Amino acid sequence: MSDQKISRRQMLKAPLIGATAVAASQSGLLCEAIAQPQRSHSPAPAGAFAHNVEAVGYTDMEHRPAFKMAIREVKGRWYLYTGHFWDAGWSIVDVTDPAKPRVAKFVAYPTPNTWTLQVDLSGDTMVTALEKPFANFGGNPNAPFDEGLLIWDIADPLSPQLLSHFKTGANGTHRNLYPGGRYVHVAASMPGYRGNIYLILDISDRANPREAGRWWVPGQHEAGGESFFDALPTNASHSRRRAEPMRFQAQCMCGAFCSGAGEDVSLHGPAYVTGNHVYLPYGAAGMIVLDISDVSQPRQIGGLSFSPPFHSRFGVHGVLPVPDQGIAFANSEDVTYGQGAAHHASIVDISDPSAPFLLSLFPEPVPPAAAPYSDFTTRGGWRGPHNINHHQHHPDVEKQGDLFYIAHFNAGLRIYDVSNRRLLREVGYFIPPEPTRRYGPMPEDKLVLQTEDVMVDRRGFIYISDKNQGIWILRYTGERPQARRA
Repeated sequence: MSDQKISRRQMLKAPLIGATAVAASQSGLLCEAIAQPQRSHSPAPAGAFAHNVEAVGYTDMEHRPAFKMAIREVKGRWYLYTGHFWDAGWSIVDVTDPAKPRVAKFVAYPTPNTWTLQVDLSGDTMVTALEKPFANFGGNPNAPFDEGLLIWDIADPLSPQLLSHFKTGANGTHRNLYPGGRYVHVAASMPGYRGNIYLILDISDRANPREAGRWWVPGQHEAGGESFFDALPTNASHSRRRAEPMRFQAQCMCGAFCSGAGEDVSLHGPAYVTGNHVYLPYGAAGMIVLDISDVSQPRQIGGLSFSPPFHSRFGVHGVLPVPDQGIAFANSEDVTYGQGAAHHASIVDISDPSAPFLLSLFPEPVPPAAAPYSDFTTRGGWRGPHNINHHQHHPDVEKQGDLFYIAHFNAGLRIYDVSNRRLLREVGYFIPPEPTRRYGPMPEDKLVLQTEDVMVDRRGFIYISDKNQGIWILRYTGERPQARRA
């Protein structure tokens, strides 16, 4: 499928049937015909660019832009659960027919000035995060807010029942992992710590969650007398301490040199568990590997620094280990509007978790020839990789194979052939039409698309969210890679 941008007149002749592709509604903007397989040269919706990806459906989410997503099938029906950017609460979208997605329910959260961005689920249990919102996202730093996480029973998929509310006592939690079973793995703001730390929460009694263990980067526990100024090797001179206050001790194993006074050392999450190991995306502290065979005493066994050469804040934003392939996917989140050090999306060799090393970097997206901008750095908004198809623990999510999906902020969805671990190739993309309405203050410069999250279900349908528009449902139409491991 060639790069395409389709005019409104051409759109009237296209299989997507006219302007329905841009006149989105909560019941889905695309005609039912596109639920059927389309030829590879089917055009993109008006205002969009696509290569080897076709649009299947769209919902404007009743004008509540979604953020993180989780999916499940229950008795033949498919439900997408979403957090929200600008509205406190969560939506449940019936995507059984992906050409006609329908918001089946919005569960409002009663406390304003509270982020309800994050959601994960397994079986009949859903975990949603509560967090103090950033001021540049419209949060009021002086107003009350709720924090922590909520445990829900979702045996009835359309009527979540709140079971408990765990509070951290600080700013709440960000992206958490619930792979099923006894423990939730939490990126938690805790009293006395700088930045988020790793918390293991025991929910064997879902009505009474309790802390089972915690871990942090040395220097984070300020209430315990720690300081990043003390995280230098013991033989460092006084002058070197002044010049390089953020270089960590060898036992930290992250090897990072972070900017500022430690504000970039923070667990973004999700902490991703594989067996007795957990992989932590720890911002400027890099990718950190812990042994949690004893959950009460997590122990660091490995790590890999990314900052420098890459940017410090959210220097590692996400990590997805695939231990049976001996690799992990890692990426940063660049919030600088095209300034400063480079971002990255990477493949890491984790065949020995105690000694991971960088295998390769994903290529940067290139704008289509017909795009009205020459690069993604200067076109406006945040740029670079953000979220990936992370919920590999869930049976209704497409398992990680030789296609890799990245939500790439102002470059839309990018799809890569990763069958050769040393030579990554882009094989598809979908750049949605630009948003036409600003629902919140982000991005702070131009109103441009900001693709936030990506979820791929086991049927092959791809869901992407945006700060200022609804959810697109897509399908990859290109050739599947032939495995050629390198």
